[in-house]
Amino acid sequence: MKDDSRTMTNSYEMKTEEVLVVELDVLRHEHRDLDEAIKALEGTGTADPLTIRRLKKKKLGLKDQIARIEDILTPDIIA
Repeated sequence: MKDDSRTMTNSYEMKTEEVLVVELDVLRHEHRDLDEAIKALEGTGTADPLTIRRLKKKKLGLKDQIARIEDILTPDIIA
């Protein structure tokens, strides 16, 4: 079985820092947009629960991608 998270992390590590910074900005913007869309749908009271669940799952995936890039850009400092 292939470890997709390791493959994804390795592909991020091969990108330059500048590209990762831009990608991080794009992902954060998408995450914010999804959050606003979810709030708007929930505010209507008539939104499809399945659609909201899918949007929340996508938002969580974006959060994971953001965290992986932040980990690459901010190396651990061992004191």
